[in-house]
Amino acid sequence: MTADQLAELFGRYGNDVYRFIYSYTRHAADAEDVCQSVFCRLAEGRTELEPGKEKAWLLQCAANACKNRFRFLRRWEGLPLEAAESIPDETSRAVLEAVLSLPMKYRAPVHLYYYEGYSQKEIAEILDLSLTAVQTRMLRARAMLKEVLSDEITL
Repeated sequence: MTADQLAELFGRYGNDVYRFIYSYTRHAADAEDVCQSVFCRLAEGRTELEPGKEKAWLLQCAANACKNRFRFLRRWEGLPLEAAESIPDETSRAVLEAVLSLPMKYRAPVHLYYYEGYSQKEIAEILDLSLTAVQTRMLRARAMLKEVLSDEITL
């Protein structure tokens, strides 16, 4: 992969990959480190990306890198949510904080579905899960979010 191709992919998908990793790590510095490692892995040139599936590969690689990182670090507790400060709307802030408070196995599918726009089938491929597992996790995550947000947001 040439430097120009890598720069183009980073320009196109860098923010998406970073946001996805941040949803895992809840730490800006950790998210930056993992994001860099994902693009470094791509720069090594051992992977041939399918046209049109670059983002899915990057997100799958990011998910695996996060899992590997936390397998060794065991650092699941996050710092106070830094990103919420930039969200002006209190309802949006409450929703984001609720999503980030979900356990990792529920947070990743929710992020991919609502923030990245992937279908449940695509999420299953990215996270290397069965479609049923993704559907179950989404159902449980929605129930948890409903419970948390019902106290905070009056509709």
